[in-house]
Amino acid sequence: MAKKRPQTKAGQPRRSGAGADGTVPVVGAREPCPCGSGRRYKACHGRAAAHAATELVQRPFEGLPGEGDWVALRELVPAATVELTLKDGLPEGVPSVTLATVLPMAWPALRRDDGSVLLGLQNDTASGDISRDLADTLRRALTAEPGTPVQGRRAPADGPRLQDLLDPEGAFEPVVHEGFEFWVPDAENATAEVTASLERANAAAIPTAKLAGVDAAYWCETPDKNHLRWVMPYPEERLLDALARLHAAGQSSLGEGTRLVGSFRAHGLTVPVWDLPTGMSAEDVEKPAAAFAERLAGALDTDAPLTADERRARGGLTNRQVTLS
Repeated sequence: MAKKRPQTKAGQPRRSGAGADGTVPVVGAREPCPCGSGRRYKACHGRAAAHAATELVQRPFEGLPGEGDWVALRELVPAATVELTLKDGLPEGVPSVTLATVLPMAWPALRRDDGSVLLGLQNDTASGDISRDLADTLRRALTAEPGTPVQGRRAPADGPRLQDLLDPEGAFEPVVHEGFEFWVPDAENATAEVTASLERANAAAIPTAKLAGVDAAYWCETPDKNHLRWVMPYPEERLLDALARLHAAGQSSLGEGTRLVGSFRAHGLTVPVWDLPTGMSAEDVEKPAAAFAERLAGALDTDAPLTADERRARGGLTNRQVTLS
């Protein structure tokens, strides 16, 4: 029996969900593939998309107001919210858009019953550009049915980024919360699933506070000691030199019983970390942090080569540095 001749491209029917150019849109991994094959997206065109090379964006929040706070809320802060200002204003029926560190059941976003939008920041993302993935989630949340969560997906490679959607002149003012009660404005009517998720999240939250006198610095309390983690916007090599100069001169602490213990990298920025005594509160560290900021500014302005002691101090800081993202 003769084999059936394959159809030519011109004779093939357009795939049911494909665009005019034959491209297949990105959907959730378990959804039916838009090409009409009848298979799930992850087993069809999603397979190629999952293996597509995506360039890692080292500083996904660069250019946004409050870049350091974006990093802190992504990596350090358990419970916080920020009101976001959209470049084109709020769509009709959307009274507000709020960034949240995390949402119930780790939802990427939620359209509330009143039409407002909550966008989760600490979720895993599918590509190398967190900003593009978050922008895609935000756009879908703005048009989702009120009262429904928005699921994650791989954002289209040519989709907008947060920098395209948010007002570059808008304020970015995080509000740190003791717990996650902001999830449920009407706690009495929350589902059992959301209530259980809230209880688990509250139990795991580390007490955290944002310093008022310096940018992107966050105090936190742990059983053995407290810490200050400070996201700094300076180029890494220049900052490490400046920290080494202060450390070698005995000027890197934030007062008696405190110690600069190292730093980590997160989303292209460097985050120095200090150990603090258990009794040292966020209010107690405000003045020492402001004084340190002045000393650091002077050290950043120094171009002289590092001395032997400063090089040793820098080596110690570098050896204690880790990369989170």
